[in-house]
Parts: sequence; C-alpha cells; structure tokens
Amino acid sequence: MRWIPFRTKAATDQPSGFNSGGWRRILEPFSGAWQRNVEVQQGELLTSSPTLFACLDRISSDVGKLPWRVKQNDSNGIPRTVGIPANARALESPNDYQTPDAFRRAWILSKLQHGNALILKAAGQMFVLDWTKVQPLVSEFGDVFYRLSLGSKQNLLPERFGDGEITIPASDVIHDRGPCLFHQLIGVPPVTAAYWTALKAYHITRNNAELFSNGSVLGGLLTVPAGLSEEDAKALKDYWSNTKPTDTRVVGADAKFTAFASKAVDSQVVEQLQLSEKSICQAFNVHPFIVGAESLPSGQKPAEYMRSYFVLGLQQHVNAMETLLTRALNLPRRQYIQLDTDQLLRMDQGRRAEVYGRLVTDGIYSRNEARAQFDLPPVEGGDQLLVQQQDVPLSRVGVNDA
Repeated sequence: MRWIPFRTKAATDQPSGFNSGGWRRILEPFSGAWQRNVEVQQGELLTSSPTLFACLDRISSDVGKLPWRVKQNDSNGIPRTVGIPANARALESPNDYQTPDAFRRAWILSKLQHGNALILKAAGQMFVLDWTKVQPLVSEFGDVFYRLSLGSKQNLLPERFGDGEITIPASDVIHDRGPCLFHQLIGVPPVTAAYWTALKAYHITRNNAELFSNGSVLGGLLTVPAGLSEEDAKALKDYWSNTKPTDTRVVGADAKFTAFASKAVDSQVVEQLQLSEKSICQAFNVHPFIVGAESLPSGQKPAEYMRSYFVLGLQQHVNAMETLLTRALNLPRRQYIQLDTDQLLRMDQGRRAEVYGRLVTDGIYSRNEARAQFDLPPVEGGDQLLVQQQDVPLSRVGVNDA
C-alpha cells in the first residue's frame, strides 16, 4: 500500500473541516488490479462462469430476502420488535427505484465483487454507489473523506450531487468492507481469490465450445510432396480451414491430412472443471452443492449444510449490515437493527413446525408466540407456557414418595 501526496487544494475546494495542507489519496491495492493486463475482463468472467455467478447470486439473494427488524431491549433485557422510528424510514423505502430486498442485494453484490460497499445517506434515503467511481481520501489530520466521480446525471442520485466530482465526509456514507489485507479502508473481495481459478475454467469451457463448433474435429497436419511454394501452401491452408468439417474436401498433389490426437483421459477436462468449481466455492465460503456444483453428499441432511452455509457464508455479511445500519441511522437508546434470519427457512414449513413445536413443549415459547410465527391468530389460553406435569425440580425428587 502506497500513500501518494496530493496537491494542496484551494480553500474553496476543501471539504468542511479541512484546514490546510491537502489530503493523501489511498491507492487501490491488488484487489482492484486483478483485472488489469488480462484477456478476460471482470464483467465477462462473472457472467460466463456458472459457479462464480451462482455464488454471487445465491449469497446476495439470500441476504436480500432477510427483512430488517428494529429491536429494543425491554426492562428485563429481552429484545422486542418495535416500530420503525421516524429517522429510519429509509428501512421501509431505501430510495425511489429499489425495494428493501433489491437494496440489500445490491449492497452485498458490491461487497462481493469489489470488497467494498459504499452507501450514500442523502435526504432520508440510501443509495448503493459504484465502488469503481469512489476514491477514499485521508486528510493530514486523519479524517476520512470519499471522492465520488459521478460522471452522469443519470446516476440515480439526488439532483444536488450533479454529474461531476464531489468529496464528502465519512459521516455521509456507510462503508462495509471485506477483509482489509492491505489497508483498513480497502476491502479485498472473494472474487480476487477466485479469479485465476475462474479464468482457467473459462478457457476450458471456451476451448471446448470452439472444438464442438468445429464439428468436434481437432486441427491437424496437411502434408504434400516437396516443392510446394509458400503462396500455394497458404492457399491450401485457407481452403482447408474455411471448409466445413462435414463437407467433402478434394486436394490433389498426393496431400495427406493427419489429425492431432487428444485423449479425454489425458486432458482431464471434467476433473479440472470440478476442481475449479470447488475452489471458487471455497473463496465464497459456501458448499459446492449450495450452488449446484455437486450433489448433496450421501448420508447428510440438507438442514445441517444450510446451517453451516449461514454461519460460514452469510453471517459475516448479516452482522456487518446490522452493526453499520444501527450506527448510521442514530436509533434511539437500546434500539438496534436485526435481520430476520427465520426467512431462510420460510419454505421449509416442516422444519419450522418442528423447531417451534419443540420450543412450546419445552416451555420456552407459548402457543400464541409460536402461532404468530406462522401468521396465525392467537387462541384462548395460548399465552401461558406449558410444561409436562411429571417435570419437577431435582430438589423435589422423592419428596412426594416420603
């Protein structure tokens, strides 16, 4: 990580609270350089690698479907769901063009692709910014600013931000960072770790596509008797290359064609692709079967893997979003943001019924509290906790018999 001195700006150009001397610019570490001087650009690779695309889509969509809840601890320290306060209405409608689900998904996609998600807070709304147009800055006093290169009036931001370049303080944004391997303001995305593996799989798939588009015929060596001029050789090569493999070729001068041999066992295409898929999933902390890269291992229950998937692949993003939003929205005392992770089991009614049924029989939930989780109305007498009659304290064991 290098620090590049930036020229002193005029007083009229300096952000509020900026006295003199200018600021230092944080250069993008290798996390942004991974797509330089390579044949395949990031966008092409993300959309052409099924496993890489599936990891991005699965994680972002799963976090996106977890609704926000505002929690508040009561006098006993027990969290209760409360209404959204006036200064946090952006939770219900982040902006004019995104639903809360789409906003959360855009947040996580930016973090997974770039290692950073920068959320602009403006006019009671929130906007996910394009990280490729953001430059973190640190003043000589240690204050953090962000320079936004907006570029166009069609950037979907409020009109006051215009279409040029603007520098804003860190208090106006929410910055969610991935692992900060080089600098604490620059996160490194999992796409970086998966890049070369995905690139190898991309070339394997592309080469196979070119092979099958050529009628599954490999190249070869066309030999003719000695004395063939360079011009005739080029014409013969062009004729042979431009003829479809299914067409009949007629070449005189006792020419012979010898195809290049290739064995599927030697190339191990399938094994290489499977290894690439597992390596990509490893970078995103998800099991390959979660994104369809392999079948569920025999003898394993899907619920166990889903629990592991949440702990390894989702929880870090969920916790970061909850903490950052709680701090940024200035919620009243003892209130905080929490994502409703029960929605991950929304389609598994059997599993949910088993869990809440056990909570009721163990005296942790009342029947009405459990029914509320299934959008069912309360029933008479359902507010009391139920326990089995034979359950007695250890201190009372044998007392009745005596």
